[in-house]
Amino acid sequence: MSARLDYNAVNPQGTRALAGLQQYVDHSGLERSLIDLVNVRVSQINGCAYCIRLHTEEAVARGESHRRLHLLRVWAEGPFSARERAALRWAEAVTAVNHAHPSDDAYTEARAQFDDQDLVALTYAAIAMNAWNRLAIAFRKPDPALAG
Repeated sequence: MSARLDYNAVNPQGTRALAGLQQYVDHSGLERSLIDLVNVRVSQINGCAYCIRLHTEEAVARGESHRRLHLLRVWAEGPFSARERAALRWAEAVTAVNHAHPSDDAYTEARAQFDDQDLVALTYAAIAMNAWNRLAIAFRKPDPALAG
């Protein structure tokens, strides 16, 4: 698979705008480990190899265990806290709006774990990762770490 075009070279303003959203998420007060889990899980759902590799490596570098990352696809059965489960369920619901709108159950579970500010930040975290995934997938962003 070869790259289609370098979206950042074509329109760096768009990349900067998205980076601004990412900066908000990164400084929102959410636990970095939670953002890492959301980034990897959303990237798994979207099938973005570049982002899965990148965010998995970042999570490990920050102390996340390989065991938990291996079990992230089945987080409901894995060693995750109630807060992490609620975040992952919400992030999945936000990611899969083309299949169904986020359920009241997912929202209620998230509300039990997150205050207003954190729930908005969590939602923006999922939105940002979805946007990065869609750019990388649409334009076939090459990943030097995965090159032959």
